[in-house]
Amino acid sequence: MFPDIPLSMIQPGSVVRISQVVGGQDDVKRMAEMGLQAGTEIEMLQSGSPCIIRVGQSKLCFRPSDILNILVSTDKA
Repeated sequence: MFPDIPLSMIQPGSVVRISQVVGGQDDVKRMAEMGLQAGTEIEMLQSGSPCIIRVGQSKLCFRPSDILNILVSTDKA
């Protein structure tokens, strides 16, 4: 099993699963409303700032943040 890593470290084309969303309660809730919560599979389309990910049929764009961190697992088991 691989350790959880920040979303920002994922390479384009990688498909990963969210293991944890870390931040303030309101920020975590807002991410969950967009479909970003533990267990959700996402695809990195563009890394960097901003990064672009695919969640289901939607594409979302993020910039680095000191108050919110999305941790993912590359382990497919």
